Amino acid sequence: MPREDSWSVDEIEAIVETYRRMLIAELGQQRYNKAALNRQLAERLPKRSPGSIEFKHCNISAILRDADCPYVPGYKPRSNYQAILADSVEECLLRSEIFDRAALSAAERPAIETSPETLDGLVVHPPTTSLQVQERPGSYVIKRDYLAREARNRDLGHAGECFILAYERQRLISQGASQLAEAVEHVAETQGDGTGFDIRSFSADGSERLIEVKTTAFAKECAFFISPNELNCSRDNAESYHLYRLFDFRKQPRMFCLQGDLHDQLWLEPDSYRAGVR
Repeated sequence: MPREDSWSVDEIEAIVETYRRMLIAELGQQRYNKAALNRQLAERLPKRSPGSIEFKHCNISAILRDADCPYVPGYKPRSNYQAILADSVEECLLRSEIFDRAALSAAERPAIETSPETLDGLVVHPPTTSLQVQERPGSYVIKRDYLAREARNRDLGHAGECFILAYERQRLISQGASQLAEAVEHVAETQGDGTGFDIRSFSADGSERLIEVKTTAFAKECAFFISPNELNCSRDNAESYHLYRLFDFRKQPRMFCLQGDLHDQLWLEPDSYRAGVR
């Protein structure tokens, strides 16, 4: 039997529809009033407190995260969601043509080179949550390829690398190491993509930094793609290897950094296999 406080089908459909409107507006870079939409939703859900509604929005973000989809900023993914909610998100949001078009457009939208306006507040702590596919009898989330498409967006990737190139030079200049700033190298441009990192930089003491840049216009917790070559490079150069994860790139670029052997710091899910006929 359902618990006394379980959400009804009508309640779940109402919150998924409201979330869908927010998300499509976000993806289309269209202004919307989140507070007003939530007030309208609260009127349709008189039994639900603002905290309960907020938590359910975060559950929807977790479902989208697990499906490799973008989600509404501000609703940090909260796992342990119900199968009935995942089913509603799958049916009413993920299978929506307008969502598909909006997500594809956002993933493939061009980006231009830019530099940090300030170093203050740019670096933040890594996320504390990790993507874990929810195993539920009779219900599952079908993964999409929006994050993979964004990862193949060469304009966005190049813009992110140029942003970090400028950041590294500004950082070194601010630390009194102007000569080292001049020596920072965009290795992905000068040597190609096979080195296992994108930028060769330095710490203020002159020690080397090998930097791999991963850029997304989506949220901090979104998964990213990393190659075996990059993983091996992080292991072979653990003392100098840095991964810079740029997120929310189009609106307010920020990043978190991981240093050392990435095998010890990332969950790794096989994405594809190189194959040939036997």
